[in-house]
Amino acid sequence: MLLLTRVVWLLVLCAMALGCPRIISRKVWSARPPKSRVLLRTPVSYVIFHHTRQKWCYSAFTCIQKVKTIQNYHMDKRGLADISYNFLIGEDGRIYEGRGWRTRGAHIKGFNYESLELAFLGTFSTGTKPSAVALNLSKKLIQCAISKGILSPNYVVMY
Repeated sequence: MLLLTRVVWLLVLCAMALGCPRIISRKVWSARPPKSRVLLRTPVSYVIFHHTRQKWCYSAFTCIQKVKTIQNYHMDKRGLADISYNFLIGEDGRIYEGRGWRTRGAHIKGFNYESLELAFLGTFSTGTKPSAVALNLSKKLIQCAISKGILSPNYVVMY
């Protein structure tokens, strides 16, 4: 038992040393409460990247407005319980909490139960790609998910 306790504390210290990126909480961006939640069984095996099919956002104000618009669309037009993504990454250098770490996403049928769904706030359709800052944030978020035991270290990326 003592050995197990030491291992757990070592994992906690490693996670703290690696650090997780700052995540803008649902409270900060004034999210609507979800209609329901289905817990995500962890660790999951997949990270699925999406784009939101909107113009890129470069300021906190604009990105928050886009996240709210996406949540409203998903809940009011698509009939979902909440915004479908676990996290959204803006060109403003911030990560916005969607459904978060422990709630199943709702974007890819057949994979929602075994994936984290990350969305870049922008569109790939115009040939532009996320900036180096946004890509680095996604890497840090993935490392954080591994350190928290949310994502398997042998994960597969889909997009």
